[in-house]
Amino acid sequence: MGIEDDAVEVRAQGWRTLASLHALIEIELERALQDAAELSVVEFTVLDALSRQHGWHMRMQQLAGAAALSSSATTRLVNRLEDRGLLTRILCADDRRGIYTELTDASQTLLGSARPVYDETLAAALAAAEQKPELAPLVDALHRLPDPQPAAV
Repeated sequence: MGIEDDAVEVRAQGWRTLASLHALIEIELERALQDAAELSVVEFTVLDALSRQHGWHMRMQQLAGAAALSSSATTRLVNRLEDRGLLTRILCADDRRGIYTELTDASQTLLGSARPVYDETLAAALAAAEQKPELAPLVDALHRLPDPQPAAV
């Protein structure tokens, strides 16, 4: 195997390790959020992203980016959350073609109870992953990431 082949294999192994860590964490988060709040990870992600916005709303395409979903998947997800009374849609005042998605009081209450579950489960999943030699370096790298700057209000 040549140097170039070695580099390809290192990247591939790195990707497999990252995917393994992601899967381990997502399985634990999915279970905990379903049990505690009847939310999937992606539903929590959408509600959490909206809660961090000034005014608690985002355009649909911004929401798709925040949740790493296609436009059609985002629309289906927003429909489900709207049916549950957790989101509402409003027309953009300056662009009638634009639609914002906004949190409801019910979603803010639900997030208040779900966020500690998410945080505790994430911490526990990372602690468990840290005990696996193949995942420990990635977990260590996550711990060394700088704290995000608070959003300007």
